[in-house]
Amino acid sequence: MAASETSKETILRYAFGNVLSFFILVLIGVLAFSIRLFSVIKYESVIHEFDPYFNYRVTQYLTKNGIYDFWNWFDDRTWYPLGRVIGGTVYPGLTLTAGTIWWLLSSLNIPLSVETVCVFTAPIFSAFASWATYLLTKEVKGAGAGLMAAALLAMVPSYISRSVAGSYDNEAVAIFALIFTFYLYIKTLNTGSLFYATLNAIAYFYMVCSWGGYTFIINLIPMHVLLCIVTVMTSEHFASFLVFIIIHVVALVYYIKGILSPKMFKVAVTFVVSIGVVVCGAVLAVLIALVASSPTKGWSGRSLSLLDPTYASKYIPIIASVSEHQPPTWPSYFMDINVLAFLVPAGIIACFSPLSDASSFVILYIVTSVYFSGVMVRLMLVLAPAACIMSGIALSAAFDVFTRSIKFQLPGATENSERDAGETSSNSVVAQNDVAKTEKNEDAVKERPSKKNRKKEKEKENVEKPSVKSQIKKKLLILPLEASIIAIFLLVLLGAFYVVHCVWAAAEAYSAPSIVLTSHSQDGLHVFDDFREAYAWLSHNTEVDDKVASWWDYGYQTTAMANRTVIVDNNTWNNTHIATVGTAMSSPEKAAWEIFNSLDVKYVLVVFGGLVGYPSDDINKFLWMVRIGGGVFPHIKEPDYLRDGQYRIDSQATPTMLNCLMYKLSYYRFVETDGKAFDRVRRTEIGKKYFKLTHFEEVFTTHHWMVRIYKLKPPKNRIRGRAKKSKSKASSTTGTKRIGTKKKNPWH
Repeated sequence: MAASETSKETILRYAFGNVLSFFILVLIGVLAFSIRLFSVIKYESVIHEFDPYFNYRVTQYLTKNGIYDFWNWFDDRTWYPLGRVIGGTVYPGLTLTAGTIWWLLSSLNIPLSVETVCVFTAPIFSAFASWATYLLTKEVKGAGAGLMAAALLAMVPSYISRSVAGSYDNEAVAIFALIFTFYLYIKTLNTGSLFYATLNAIAYFYMVCSWGGYTFIINLIPMHVLLCIVTVMTSEHFASFLVFIIIHVVALVYYIKGILSPKMFKVAVTFVVSIGVVVCGAVLAVLIALVASSPTKGWSGRSLSLLDPTYASKYIPIIASVSEHQPPTWPSYFMDINVLAFLVPAGIIACFSPLSDASSFVILYIVTSVYFSGVMVRLMLVLAPAACIMSGIALSAAFDVFTRSIKFQLPGATENSERDAGETSSNSVVAQNDVAKTEKNEDAVKERPSKKNRKKEKEKENVEKPSVKSQIKKKLLILPLEASIIAIFLLVLLGAFYVVHCVWAAAEAYSAPSIVLTSHSQDGLHVFDDFREAYAWLSHNTEVDDKVASWWDYGYQTTAMANRTVIVDNNTWNNTHIATVGTAMSSPEKAAWEIFNSLDVKYVLVVFGGLVGYPSDDINKFLWMVRIGGGVFPHIKEPDYLRDGQYRIDSQATPTMLNCLMYKLSYYRFVETDGKAFDRVRRTEIGKKYFKLTHFEEVFTTHHWMVRIYKLKPPKNRIRGRAKKSKSKASSTTGTKRIGTKKKNPWH
């Protein structure tokens, strides 16, 4: 009777725990979604950054023309005059996912635009990623650790930085695919189910379609399989495996020998051995030739950058020029994972007690992700789930110890435990008596137990021993009451600090879209909408077939927002083409005009932050243009732009720097009424103030001078300008046209 009541109580407690866990997971999903909406609440529903604009443009094409046309789409508005085959050069997972969501909503008569779906895709999948983290951690250390890890991932700043509303990049769905693939792998490992193995393969396929980071999975899982094999293969097991293989080889040889004559058997052996040696030698020779002929020895540039952090800066400046490919600083870890950095070691220790295949996998995951995050700041995103899993395991184990210690030492807890122990012992006595009666009845039939029964009893004793040890171990992990209460209070305080930091990061650090900038001053909030202003001008004041040259950072936005053909964009697949643009920006005005004219360029766009203090402008990126251009065209040399090894734009700058196109397009007419021209980013007076443009003319400058657009002068106009000095003077006045109005000096 007591046993049935206990079983009912256990079932009810289990059911209540499942329901409670479900509601907690729903709240975690809501939290993961809502904390990423600050960008929409504070600004507006817009696409962020640079790459997401290309993904948005591709999704628009997919929803309008269908998947077949999307797969065969040749985009002639990018990489002019080369163009780009979109279907074969993108990871379609994100695009197909958002397109499917839009199609489902449309079929349900929910009229949402493609842009709205793209804006909210990342927050939706962040909730999915939190739930996948729960499932993965639950397979490793139980439901408590899973709930804790899911809550941590929902708020971790590193993941928020890539999944706020409007961040429509591949990582929006790829992190969910990464975690879910790992969960299905562990589930397959724990259950041996073919069903989960099939789901694991499908999830991995989705991951491959979504992000280039799939190489992390394709290497991590085999590494863990090898680790499992090594840990299983003790000396006894190794011998059995080796004999197993030898037996099959011998059986195959004897089978072939039995069906062939002795002479034919010798011929067959000679033939098989000869063919095997030739094939192995040929394959080895081909591999050696391919690796030797490749300048990167068969590795991609980004892979070599992960293995050798200095490789990109030495040999591939186009990779090194990307800010997210730089190594992170120590403050970056505190900013992106905060207190989790201190909880990860405790989680690793908890995974060793006891060590299983699942816990060894997450240990391998955290070790590899810590290394790769130290090489490239972008891969902090891969570290975030691993850090949340380890921290969730650590916090769950800590709370388990502290709450058990408090419960054990509360008044009345000892009596309850003794009563429970008494009930357990009495139940065990009754059970033992029943077993004894059964044994007596069996002894009446058979006096001696068989060897098989003895073996079973011995195995039963061996099984019961670890449970006794674990009970003793749990009793030993009882801390003083005061220490447990203080420890729980400190953990809650640590969690509160983490929540406050995550909310601040989501609201302030990572919610601002790069296309709309803001700044706070004594006058209040200032909004800088210069990028959209410039793209709108290009869209309304240039011909549809006009080509626009700029540095590659702005290519995707120019194509998506202005609908104009660009020379290079953020895909950066053709280093020579980018080097050509970098060379033009680094050359004198006449040489730059000849390069752009050969590419059929009509307009040149530059980003300048010297007036408002915007640091991510083209002058700060200029040395990368020099390095990339010099890597292909040797006449461009970086020392020519440096004075005693220093990059300067003041009066001490080199003549090469002061006469290059980038300097002139950035600082043209940048002079105050009193003759001063102070650059607020470089915090210095510029070196060359009064100069005229002979091959380019300013056609538009945005309100805060952040984006400046110039038009290439036709050849005959420049010749006529030299012949008629009076007309040249009239045409080079400070007033330039800006949508029908006269452009004022910025300092007035």
